[in-house]
Amino acid sequence: MKNSAVLLILACFFASISHTYAAGVLSENIRIESDVLSYSLQYRVYTPDAMTSDGDYPTIYVTDGPMYIEQGEMVSVMDGLIATGKMKPVIAVFVDARNPDNLRENRRNNQYLCKADFARFFISEMITTIENNYPVSQNKQDRVIQGVSFGGLNAACFGLMAKGEFGGLSMHSPANSNHLRMLQKEYGSGDKLPLKMFLSFGNESDNQREGRGFKNVLFDRDYDVNYFENEEGHNWKNWRPLIDDALLTFFAK
Repeated sequence: MKNSAVLLILACFFASISHTYAAGVLSENIRIESDVLSYSLQYRVYTPDAMTSDGDYPTIYVTDGPMYIEQGEMVSVMDGLIATGKMKPVIAVFVDARNPDNLRENRRNNQYLCKADFARFFISEMITTIENNYPVSQNKQDRVIQGVSFGGLNAACFGLMAKGEFGGLSMHSPANSNHLRMLQKEYGSGDKLPLKMFLSFGNESDNQREGRGFKNVLFDRDYDVNYFENEEGHNWKNWRPLIDDALLTFFAK
């Protein structure tokens, strides 16, 4: 009798753990044919556990999606933050810069350098496709663009080029020095934009000096910026530990 009671208690305990930490779902690759770019791309979508059709979920669009999934372990981070109640349930769109018909062909160095057609692709095709297929909020303040290195630069550029679409910019080590000086100039002049930002850099080999200059311009303009530095270089040892900080900047409960 005692053994049965103990087993019942253990079964309930492990069932509660399983329910609490239920994982979200990461789709297979989905292909999108872009008229704006005149070529195809692919992406994967993370949907939170127990997603409802009327959820009106915030969304984070992640460039270099496969790297954030594989090297950044971002899906596991999201599962943990949502399951423990630290973060709102969020839909994440992991966009792949590679040619889906030839994964060795990576277009990121062309796409991410403040290219107007890439911004138009997001505005007229990518966001529209997600809104037509998933229960996402259409409020721009619930929409974040995230990237690392040139992807971080792309996020900063989208703040200027797609300012009617994104309320949040998540920038891991936006590169490089020349581009950061350009961003300092653009964000330091003109009207202050209604943006919330996450910005991080590592050590001197991660362009820390220019990064601090960019950060200082944003602080001087009184932008809402969550800024981090660490001792790592331009690599995933730098970026992976900060993924939860980036997510909680925008989606904390």
